[in-house]
Amino acid sequence: MATEGGGKEMNEIKTQFTTREGLYKLLPHSEYSRPNRVPFNSQGSNPVRVSFVNLNDQSGNGDRLCFNVGRELYFYIYKGVRKAADLSKPIDKRIYKGTQPTCHDFNHLTATAESVSLLVGFSAGQVQLIDPIKKETSKLFNEENSCQHLWKVDWNEERENEGSKTSEEALVTVQRLIDKSRVTCVKWVPGSESLFLVAHSSGNMYLYNVEHACGTTAPHYQLLKQGESFAVHTCKSKSTRNPLLKWTVGEGALNEFAFSPDGKFLACVSQDGFLRVFSFDSVELHGTMKSYFGGLLCVCWSPDGKYVVTGGEDDLVTVWSFGDCRVIARGHGHKSWVSVVAFDPYTTSVEESDPMELSGSDEDFQDLLHFGRDRANSTQSRLSKRNSTESRPVSVTYRFGSVGQDTQLCLWDLTEDILFPHQPLSRARTHTNVMNATSPPAGSTGNSVMTPGNSAPPPLPRSNSLPHSAVSSTGSKGSIADGAIASGVSKFATLSLHDRKDRHHEKDHKRNHSMGHISSKSSDKLNLVTRTKTDPAKTLGTPLCPRMEDVPLLEPLICKKIAHERLTVLIFLEDCIVTACQEGFICTWGRPGKVGLMSAPNQASSPGGTIV
Repeated sequence: MATEGGGKEMNEIKTQFTTREGLYKLLPHSEYSRPNRVPFNSQGSNPVRVSFVNLNDQSGNGDRLCFNVGRELYFYIYKGVRKAADLSKPIDKRIYKGTQPTCHDFNHLTATAESVSLLVGFSAGQVQLIDPIKKETSKLFNEENSCQHLWKVDWNEERENEGSKTSEEALVTVQRLIDKSRVTCVKWVPGSESLFLVAHSSGNMYLYNVEHACGTTAPHYQLLKQGESFAVHTCKSKSTRNPLLKWTVGEGALNEFAFSPDGKFLACVSQDGFLRVFSFDSVELHGTMKSYFGGLLCVCWSPDGKYVVTGGEDDLVTVWSFGDCRVIARGHGHKSWVSVVAFDPYTTSVEESDPMELSGSDEDFQDLLHFGRDRANSTQSRLSKRNSTESRPVSVTYRFGSVGQDTQLCLWDLTEDILFPHQPLSRARTHTNVMNATSPPAGSTGNSVMTPGNSAPPPLPRSNSLPHSAVSSTGSKGSIADGAIASGVSKFATLSLHDRKDRHHEKDHKRNHSMGHISSKSSDKLNLVTRTKTDPAKTLGTPLCPRMEDVPLLEPLICKKIAHERLTVLIFLEDCIVTACQEGFICTWGRPGKVGLMSAPNQASSPGGTIV
């Protein structure tokens, strides 16, 4: 569909596209936005973000949607491809004064039809815990005497459904004792009902427990562990208080982080252009990667945790191998900064190379397709059935997508020739299972994609990005929960990790990439943290940042302009793809064969309100 007044083909807004699976179609009646459907003036505002949660209610319509637009936060029933959106009836709506929501995350572990825990980060540095079903605000973090500075007012909004009530909340600008900078990313710790992690534009991350207070004075810290361009501190206090941990990572803003599917590793991308992957429990650096130039803005893991994809200001998507700690491919299709990258677990495929030698039932394969909607801890046990195919060669294709400030959606396929260059199918992929999330991605050498004895010369640099590495023995344990950290932080281990579900029950040995000078000694001096600035000219051409000609260059399967304003959201669901742009329109793209007939809701909509 062309924009109003016509225009060249390159400026047209696409409403459908075709891949090898079939035709994807935009569903105009499944568009979510502010109730008046008027495009939001996005000048100077924070990016629109979208969060989903499934409440598993008996009605079969348990999906809930949260999104922020400017200083507003909305919570709707998400009807997807089944029914048209009804914007006149949000479950909850909040308008904030003095600050704007920047990011949010649902706790999938505790969500029920009667209650759901939603964390919201703000531009002024606060983090709020709310229940949009009960319309309650339970706690505010990183605000002095928070209970005295947060209040709620009911007011009648003048709109179509006159008389409906909306919550207006004022977060008064007072001194924030933990971090005064904008919240860039907030996520619940996988498998935990109470722990969550918050990143700020200051370059710091903080681990909180919702059951603990933040205190009325500024926290004092003691050094827990330090390495190249990162340091981790514990909160020094007579009584337990937030934050439990403070991470200082890299130079400039920490733009986003993502937990691995098994919850054991943490990938962080920063404005200094570095990807850093940590072991979350042992707070040790596993590997790093440098962007071609500029900052890295987004990061995601493959469904099996074997690959990390980043995007940023170099207009590229970069694929990094967790096991080899190296860049294996770059993708060029965007014409501006890449805002979001995400894997599509429903299109990522595993196929037996010999069609006559089938393994696994149809139920196994359906479990594989449903990977993306399940939590990481339950997925590990559920997908372990696929380990029985380790002796059979398989063919792997990963699908991931990206959206950017160029208003374009790109889809990419990561195929065998990129993952295993010049390797015969019968030899190279004997131990490869794309959805094998039952052990750490860099666990034993038996799970490596490069089998021992394969003599084919590697055409690309394969050295680790750290100066040196050592493989720990099978009996070594690297997590805080196992007591490897000094006794000075035993209080943290006891109070914060006891509710991490099934974390310490699985004692997998792992490859341990640690810097030789990392120290676990306590110190009250924060100036021990060294942020060494890396010269980009010295990293180019090294394993940290290979030259363009040294790694395969991916071409997108599709690259379509789908909005007028920059894109900020890309989420893959089982029957659709969800995108959003900075004007505040959340769009649903039906997958091939998933688009059914739906009727428009009984509400008025402006003819020029939708842009895609």
